[in-house]
Amino acid sequence: MTIAELERLQENEASRTKRLKAATRTAHERIDNRIMAAAPFADKQRYSRFLTMQYAFHRDLDALFFDIRLDALLPDLAGRRRLELIERDFADLGLSVPQISATPHFSKERTIDIAEALGWLYVIEGSNLGAAFLLKDAAKLGLHEDFGARHLAGAREGRGLHWRTFTAALDSIDLTGEQEQNAVGGAEAAFRRVHQIAKEVFA
Repeated sequence: MTIAELERLQENEASRTKRLKAATRTAHERIDNRIMAAAPFADKQRYSRFLTMQYAFHRDLDALFFDIRLDALLPDLAGRRRLELIERDFADLGLSVPQISATPHFSKERTIDIAEALGWLYVIEGSNLGAAFLLKDAAKLGLHEDFGARHLAGAREGRGLHWRTFTAALDSIDLTGEQEQNAVGGAEAAFRRVHQIAKEVFA
């Protein structure tokens, strides 16, 4: 997204969350359509591919949940981490966690761009909000938040409140114009990464 395009978004959308949503609307719809076309809840074999997709993406950004700078900006950051729950879902189904040779997008060993990271976290938190519908589909396979679909479970305080506390914090962070662009770029990159993984997993 160019600076001019971002400035137009800032004029039309009052909050950072709304700007991120507007900037990634097409990419969001594209990945939703791609995943649903793959019928990930048709049977447990298809669901295992969905788990692999989830694992690959959450692994890409797992380092963000251990960054002390992000932890100071966002509420309950560590509690929003879901990679371990996905690993437990594999164990519930008697499956091994997939071995992925590619280096994660973010790493504890490399300096993390905070603005870019905020874009990625916006995408992953949004996916948790929409997971309520996926959890209902998983139930048709005998899976639930305590077995096989743990990573799709909502927060104890409810998905809505969990999302609102995140977006309130996200919207309140002071960013420069360049950092705003990096945040949008991060969200766009996150959606591209999910689509790439889905394409590989469901090929």
